[in-house]
Parts: sequence; structure tokens; C-alpha cells
Amino acid sequence: MNKYYLDYLEQLEAEAIHIMREVAGQFQKPALLFSGGKDSITLVRLAEKAFRPGKFPFPLVHIDTGHNFPEAIRYRDELAERLGEKLIVRHVEDTIKKQNLSEPTGRYASRNGLQTYTLLETIEEFGFDACIGGARRDEEKARAKERIFSVRDEFGQWDPKRQRPELWNIYNGRITLGENVRAFPISNWTELDVWNYIKREGIELPNIYFTHERECLVRDGKLMATSDFIHRDPEEEVVTRNVRFRTVGDMTCTAAVESIAYDIDSVIAEIVDSKISERGATRIDDKLSETAMEDRKKGGYF
Repeated sequence: MNKYYLDYLEQLEAEAIHIMREVAGQFQKPALLFSGGKDSITLVRLAEKAFRPGKFPFPLVHIDTGHNFPEAIRYRDELAERLGEKLIVRHVEDTIKKQNLSEPTGRYASRNGLQTYTLLETIEEFGFDACIGGARRDEEKARAKERIFSVRDEFGQWDPKRQRPELWNIYNGRITLGENVRAFPISNWTELDVWNYIKREGIELPNIYFTHERECLVRDGKLMATSDFIHRDPEEEVVTRNVRFRTVGDMTCTAAVESIAYDIDSVIAEIVDSKISERGATRIDDKLSETAMEDRKKGGYF
């Protein structure tokens, strides 16, 4: 008798599909947070496998800071239209005006932290009780503390001491009025797993994930794509380099890496040889303090 065998990517895929179906089964109004980055693109493919030929049991939701890479925004809109799924976009700019927030200024100014206010507004506006996100435990030490079903209180705050056990792939989505859950189906994946899955599935990505020539600002040894959103100090050099982006956040806090990876096989080979995580290599906002990510998560960040 033949044994039923799943390779490691199929095991990760099966686990993620199970988690997505658990979210759909346990919650009344879930949403999938979608930015046009590779991790949320992977979530969309997993949702197709979990729920097609039916429609997704949740909308795609993007919290747009206004400082995103245009290539990612273009991809976001094109994918939602091609899939025929509902896309909800809410803008940090509107929240700044509505709540009279102070926008960060200075050399490291970024709206990334202000996304939390808009996300919490959006959760309240639509009554979402669960938000599916593409966070992975290998990204950052605060991510590694979080369960797959992460309960947030009525203020959207995360308390690492309130983590629930998740034995035998049993996920407890019970919440009280006002609470919500952030669910992370690819929490157990690595950056390399995501890229191998993208290769296997033949998923198209925004072109900024592959090597291209770009004008960059050299800041603290990192290459930042030049844009109108970044304040340049007079002594900072502007150079043209062949670069790609390992992760796609705001242009104000996401650095590029020099690369000759023009195709997916070259990207995978580059990641295998890398000695530093994608966020460690490219995310300026995680460098502002030792607990930058954890502090944001405690305040309601995804």
C-alpha cells in the first residue's frame, strides 16, 4: 500500500490552509491584510486553495500610508481586480487629519507607526473580529513570541503574557466583546520557504523583488530608494546601484540590497547564502530601539 507523503512545502501549505479555514469557521467578520508584498501575495494564493471555486469569506484590506512603493500598489490593485475579490483601502493620511495626529518629522520620519491608528479605525468601522496577516516568526524576535491566533484586547493591544497554548494544531479563537484576533497562517514559514513556494506555484511578483537599476540615498550604510517622502541631509550621497528589495514596507523605512538576482532561482540562491534576516538587513524602523517591533505590537500594530 502506498504511503501518503507530503514534502515540507506541502506540509506548510496544508497547515496554512487549515488555519485559514479555522479563521473562516470561528469568526463572523474576518479580513485579510494585503499590501502587495510577497508574504501577503502568498496568503492570497493560499486563500485561493482554501476556498475556491467559491469567493473568499473575507475582504482584502490594505492600510495605505501614502508612502508605499508604487510598484506594490499597482500590483495590489491589479491582483484584486483579476481575482474579483473585494479590496478595502484606508489611508493613514485621512486618520492624521481626523484624529489630528502629529506626523513624525526629521531624518527617520515615517508613517509606519501611524498605521496602527488607521488599522484600529478600520477594524472598528467594519466590525472585523479577526485579521489575517503575513507575519512570520523568523522575521524578528517579537514575532517569534506570538502565537498563530494572537488575541488583542478592546484597544487592539497585544500582551505577550496572554498568549494561549496551541497544542496539536488546535486554535482557540474565543474572544469577548471588543476583542479581536490577528491570525498568522504562515507563521512557521521562513523567507526561503516563501520564495520556494512562490517558485513552485509560479506566482508573479512586483518587479522590485528582482534586481533593477535604481537611484538610492546612502543612509547609515543602507541604500534607500530616493523619493519625495525622504528628507535628505546635505552630506548624504545619492548613487545609482543594481538593487532589489527583500521586503516591501514604506519607502521611508525600507532599504534595498545590492544584488545580481534577476530571476527567482538567483533570489533563492542569494537567500541561502545570506547571514542576516530580511528585516535585519533592510528595515530602518526596527533599528530605532531594541524593542521597536514589540512596542508597536503592544500598541496595536499587526
